[in-house]
Formats: sequence, structure tokens, C-alpha cells
Amino acid sequence: MRFLAASLLIALATFTAFGQDPTQRLAQSRQTASPAEVNLELTQTANAYRAGNFAEAQRHAERAVSLDPASVTAATFLARVLHQRYKPGDDTSENLDMARAAITAYQRLMTLDSQNEEAYKAIAVLYSSTHQEESLREWIFQRAANPQISNEKRAEAYAVLAGKYWDCSYKVTELPDNKTVEIKGNNANLVFKKPKDALEFERIKQCVSSGLEMADLAIALDQNSESAWSYKTNLLMENAKLAEMDGMDLEKARYLKESNQAQVRTSKLADERRRKEEKGSLEPQGLPVGPRPLPPPRVPKPLS
Repeated sequence: MRFLAASLLIALATFTAFGQDPTQRLAQSRQTASPAEVNLELTQTANAYRAGNFAEAQRHAERAVSLDPASVTAATFLARVLHQRYKPGDDTSENLDMARAAITAYQRLMTLDSQNEEAYKAIAVLYSSTHQEESLREWIFQRAANPQISNEKRAEAYAVLAGKYWDCSYKVTELPDNKTVEIKGNNANLVFKKPKDALEFERIKQCVSSGLEMADLAIALDQNSESAWSYKTNLLMENAKLAEMDGMDLEKARYLKESNQAQVRTSKLADERRRKEEKGSLEPQGLPVGPRPLPPPRVPKPLS
């Protein structure tokens, strides 16, 4: 009887544990996980990472996240390890799954730290590397439209979108079938011709229109955005090409004039940036001026 009673108690305890809500079990596991346990997992993550054993590093990073889901450091380590395991240019399903896992990990990091620049830029890099252009465009637009982000960073995002719309048009208007060189005397003039596909022509017109809208939104947020003014210059040039294709000479002249005006502003901002960079290079303790490219995932360091 005693054995039967003990068995019933064990079964009841087991049933109670498995019958708990998952969030309750997670809360209990967090309560039992000490900072020392989390730090140990992070240290082991870093050691495995340095040794090039990324699968082991991932296991330890995942363990650290499970022990402390609110830890920004643990979330960062896991995202970096997954990013490191992804191999750009390899389009196998296993490798693309790793890229998606890294994106998910960086997105989770941003739920803990909404202003995390590394996570934002890494997700953009991964979307681009895996050819998810629509997702990339949506991701950048989310930042551009987010009022919680600084105006300068929002302007940068709008400028990136303007550049993508410019590329949409430029790749078509510069095709040999749409651009020829006419020789008159000693002069060589470029002549732009409408694409044979009417739908394609309408598509690039929409790209230019959307691109100019993005550039203007960027400039409204940051009058000194060199990239926004530069893309506005080039998009107005694309508009001039489209006007020529349509036989609208007055419109072409107007767009060329506006493009030249935007170029003046672009050149002025570029000169100011170069002067700041030169001044900064002469100051031993000066910080670098201007945006820096995102470095590859750094080797995680254990907490002290």
C-alpha cells in the first residue's frame, strides 16, 4: 500500500508539472537559473565561437537564451552565431534556413532592444543576400515610417528606398535597345528610345515617381542628407530620359534644370562632408565622420 501511495504521488506530481502553462514553466526555469549559469553558457558560446565550432556555440547560445529570455546579451550572441553559420552565395535549402533563423533571432533581439542598429542592419543584409527584395523593401520602409526613430536614420532609410527605385528605372533606360549614340558632325549625343513593351515603360515611370517621393520624404526629415539629394538628382535625370522617350521636349528641359539644381545641393553637401573628414583625420582623438558599414558578426565576449 505504501508503494502504491508513493507511486500515485509521483504520478500526480508529474501530471501537475506537465499540465502547467508553458509560460509558467518558463517563469519557473528563469527563477531557478542563476546569473552564473547564464554567464557560463555565454562564456562557452564565446569559446566555441573563437574555436570555429559554431554548431556548439549555437547550442550554448540557445541554452543561455532559454535560461534568461530577457537577456539582450544572450539574444545578441545567438543572433551573431546564426549569422556566422550562414554562408552568403550558398542557396541550398539548409543554408537559407540558417539565414531565416538568423533573421528571426535578430528580430527577437529588436523586441528586447528596439533601437539596436546591429540587428536592423544585419536583417537588411540577410534579406539582400538571400534575394528577398520585397521583404527588404518592407523592412526598410518600417524604419522610415517609424516616428520613434531619429529623423536622420529615417531619412537614411527613405534615401535607400529612393535608390532602389532609381535602380529599377536606370537598369531599363540604359539598355542598348533603349539608348543609342547619334553622331552629328563632331558631336555625339545620347538618344533615349521608349521600350517596346508598353507595360515596362509604365513600370519604370512608376519607379521614378515613387523614387522621387521617397527622396523628398528623406529631405523633409533631413535637409542635409547627401544621399537623398544625390538620388533626387539621378531620379530627375531619369525623368528627363522618360520625357524624351515620350517626345516631351519641354518636360525634358524642366527635369534637366531641376536635376542640375539638385546636383548643386548634392555637391555642396559632399564638399562639407569631405572637409569634416579631413578635419577629423588631423585630430588624433577624433572619431570617424560619416556612416560606417556594418562589420561582420563580432566574436562574443563573456560577461565579466
